[in-house]
Amino acid sequence: MKMKKVLFVINTLGCAGAETALIELLKSLDEKEYELSLYVLMGQGEMIDKIPENVKLLNDHYCKDSVLSKQGKQAMMKTVWRSFWENGNVFGKFAYIVRTFSAMRRTGKFQPDKILWRVISDGSPRFEETYDLAVAYLEGGSTYYVADHVKAKKKAAFIHIDYENSGYTRGMDRNCFDKMDRIFTVSDEVKKHFLNVYPKYQDKVKVFHNINNQDEIRRKAEEETGFEDHFDGVRLLTVGRLTYQKAYDIAIDAMKLIKDRGYKVRWYILGEGSERPALEKKVKELGLEKEFLMPGAVSNPFPYYKQADIYVHATRFEGKSIAIQEAQTLGCAIIASDCNGNREQIVQEKDGLLCLLEPESIAEAVISLVKDRDKRIRLGNAAKEKDIVHKGEIQLLLELMQ
Repeated sequence: MKMKKVLFVINTLGCAGAETALIELLKSLDEKEYELSLYVLMGQGEMIDKIPENVKLLNDHYCKDSVLSKQGKQAMMKTVWRSFWENGNVFGKFAYIVRTFSAMRRTGKFQPDKILWRVISDGSPRFEETYDLAVAYLEGGSTYYVADHVKAKKKAAFIHIDYENSGYTRGMDRNCFDKMDRIFTVSDEVKKHFLNVYPKYQDKVKVFHNINNQDEIRRKAEEETGFEDHFDGVRLLTVGRLTYQKAYDIAIDAMKLIKDRGYKVRWYILGEGSERPALEKKVKELGLEKEFLMPGAVSNPFPYYKQADIYVHATRFEGKSIAIQEAQTLGCAIIASDCNGNREQIVQEKDGLLCLLEPESIAEAVISLVKDRDKRIRLGNAAKEKDIVHKGEIQLLLELMQ
């Protein structure tokens, strides 16, 4: 039987939730039935070595540096500059940037990366191959690229975020979803918010939960790494990029309240991002250098989950958090902000705590678990027992090719 040709496109392959979910999805596809290809729009990201060997990388040039590192940022700017001139239509690209920039100024939501995704998409290489299925695995650039520049019998797009509050607009998207045969959202809440923006796609949208390998997570949690500071108080852990979405500025204020009330607590953030300078400045101003630590991203965060006393995920908005799923797999007591995405993953007081995204509310939730070890254990055990494995999801994708 002839193998089906499937192309996946993603913006970058950095250490983040969507990228992790893509790798697990690629591992789930039978290499004897599907000829898999991957194109990384920006041509960079440190997770490229985790791609299965049977997946063909279509990028002629690839940079393994994180887009958040100095070298990675330089490579990223070269890609953007090259994309501006490739494939012609320079004046059209410039006009698009001006229109999008003006629209962002009017709304007060200025997000440079979203301005450039259309330019990068239009300036990227084109492939002559016609695929049985092409999948845009992230919003923005990869979706625009698959919609406009990929030849495929069927096309699908994935939505991982709260589209209403993400900063994307109809003007940026330019009817790209009209060209998709299926639109997959990673949760029911993500579906709801996407349809609030695009109600006309009701019949195209299906929920496709992230695939995670719990056995692999548990195995990696046993590796001899993790905390090395010999702290004997209560450890809080958060895993995620240092971005506005993750609300670390509010977490720092919460940590200040916890410290001032005399509790022996240390908060660790595993991640890297553009907000680091501002966050480090705030930590220093509040005298939290020993209490709020940001050691950076790590290749294996799972021993830290296992060793932490409480996992905190106080974010401004979410799609469906891979980090929460990982914390649940490893039996963490979880505190999360009561926002889109988070509330779909946690049942209040049963397998975690939901709180307001305010320093006082976060601090109170943390202190309540610091004082009650039995409750931490109960919530962690309940989280560990949750059914978060969605083995049947892959069929939603494969049925498009039947």
